[in-house]
Amino acid sequence: MPPDERPIPRYIAEPPQEPLPYGRWGDALGAEFLEAAGRVDSDEDLGDPGEITWFPERTWGGRTYVPATAPTSEGYELFGFVSYTREHEGAQATDFHAEVDWTDETAEANPDWTLDLSDQEIGHWRGPEGRRGVIALVWGVALAPNGVVATAELGPTTTDQCVLVDARFTLISLDAYTGDYIEVRLYGQKGAELASESLYEEDE
Repeated sequence: MPPDERPIPRYIAEPPQEPLPYGRWGDALGAEFLEAAGRVDSDEDLGDPGEITWFPERTWGGRTYVPATAPTSEGYELFGFVSYTREHEGAQATDFHAEVDWTDETAEANPDWTLDLSDQEIGHWRGPEGRRGVIALVWGVALAPNGVVATAELGPTTTDQCVLVDARFTLISLDAYTGDYIEVRLYGQKGAELASESLYEEDE
């Protein structure tokens, strides 16, 4: 096989290994998320957080990331993640870290959306000749029906994929590299593309 003309990282994160958080584990993660939400700096009255929606966990660079969203009583949405480490598989989670932000762009206010996406930068990557990109954590809800798998596309290259869990997915991918930016695509049971959206879609 000849050398790769575009040597970039692909499928760098472990696929989801655990069910969506619930019970005491969900409560523990929720406490971290809400504590971070309390530190959000905004001139808006965001209101009180509602029920937290969790997304599939992904592990990269020795940390496990569990994304989440929560509506607020004033019609905004909180979005972010809780991350942690484990000394080994089955060990107790430690070194918790959470980041939360807010948005006024919600799926409820945009009934034409086919994908409801959120993202956070979690790292950096340097390629040949000093080219730089970021590592993005991307999570979302498939609003188009019959979705099975979501993928991250960076230009012509598929960089990650995730099987949907309750219409939710989480991706980790190189982003903002050599002029290419992540596009998320949703596929159905027989591989038919059902929806696609760029993280950087400009408002018309």
